[in-house]
Amino acid sequence: MTERALRSSAITSLGFVVYQGLRLISNLVLTRILFPEAFGLMALVSVVMMGLAMFSDVGVSPSIMQSARGDEEDFLNTAWTIQIIRGVNLWIVTCLLAYPVSVFYQESQLLYLLPVAGLTLLINGFNPTKLETANRHMRAGRVTLIDIGVQVVGLVVAVIAAWITGSVWALVLSGLVSAIAQVVFLAYFLPGVPNRLRWEKSAANELIHFGKWIFLSTICGFFIGQSDKLVIGKYLSLDEFGVYNIGFFLASFPLLLGGMVTRKVLIPIYRENPPKESVENFLRLRKMRFYATGFLMVMVTTVALLGVWLVDLLYDARYLRAGAVVVVLACVQLPQIIVLTYDQAALAAGDSKRFFVLAAARGVLIFAGLLIGLELAGLLGALLGLGLAYISAYPVVVWLSRHQGAWDPLHDAIFALISALVISLILWLHWDDILKLAQ
Repeated sequence: MTERALRSSAITSLGFVVYQGLRLISNLVLTRILFPEAFGLMALVSVVMMGLAMFSDVGVSPSIMQSARGDEEDFLNTAWTIQIIRGVNLWIVTCLLAYPVSVFYQESQLLYLLPVAGLTLLINGFNPTKLETANRHMRAGRVTLIDIGVQVVGLVVAVIAAWITGSVWALVLSGLVSAIAQVVFLAYFLPGVPNRLRWEKSAANELIHFGKWIFLSTICGFFIGQSDKLVIGKYLSLDEFGVYNIGFFLASFPLLLGGMVTRKVLIPIYRENPPKESVENFLRLRKMRFYATGFLMVMVTTVALLGVWLVDLLYDARYLRAGAVVVVLACVQLPQIIVLTYDQAALAAGDSKRFFVLAAARGVLIFAGLLIGLELAGLLGALLGLGLAYISAYPVVVWLSRHQGAWDPLHDAIFALISALVISLILWLHWDDILKLAQ
């Protein structure tokens, strides 16, 4: 089991590095063709679409990952049917929201961008459940190749469309073509029986019962992952918001990698080797957790140390302020990395209710931290409020992980001390850049 988990983690990590490398290439090319306002506009579109997707998530993927019926054809087909119904409804709601969102952000282009971009939510509903089956059994190789293939398709389309149109529509078109490519690649290049429409009552009941807490959790997850864009996007001008998103893109790489690996690998491990069951299981998970946290902290520290230099090297003068954003965001993420592996223990045990409580606590704290920080100290205050929110949620993390027998105070104490030392070093080295961000 451990060897399979390590192999799956290695393949997933390698694929993610390639995937993010392609995203970086795309980003560098597009920032030279498009203006910062285009990235600001697309960030607003993405926030709305992400919000709709998360506000309607019924937990199909984690349900398949943890259910005893996760390999049964009727269960998978019922899940696929639910997914399609959700996708159709999401696109309709996107169209209905286009006008009020364009008024709220005072951007008339959103009236036309949102209904077209929302088609990706409709298309995603047809993704076959072969993907969840592959993740359930930690078969990462072909899934990783497909992810890379989809990214290449999106990159090519984005660059060609940007060169022709010179507008934000290039990013929208790239998203649509990528969504279509993903459905096709998953259907034809992953092994397994094709899905068909099916509604088995017992399967639907299990999916909906487990998914009701996932649904609430992902609503909170929206505020955890998108509050910065939702709130900061209202405070900043479009070009400033576009610069912020460039900084966020560079700083978020390690945390996105860690989140993807834990979601794909840890649920099967927790399911088959519950830490509460034996000391051996707990110690095995401790070892994996130390490796994962240490690796991610090295990555985040590297990003923080090199953030300003990277932005100066890779981007033109319009985006230079993103360097300080990278530094501060990287520091803010260090406390989050320490507890990254805990919440999956609840999902693996089918305890979606406790998972929701943690998500709700984080969502409230993050939203409050951003708002208060913005009012007191602008963008820098918002980012610092984000970091304080992550730290404040720690007692809830302990409550959840202790119930599953997963809490490891030794791991947390060691890496909390390391984080404090790293943050002090980074602030000392980049203090002048951070002060400019405050101004």
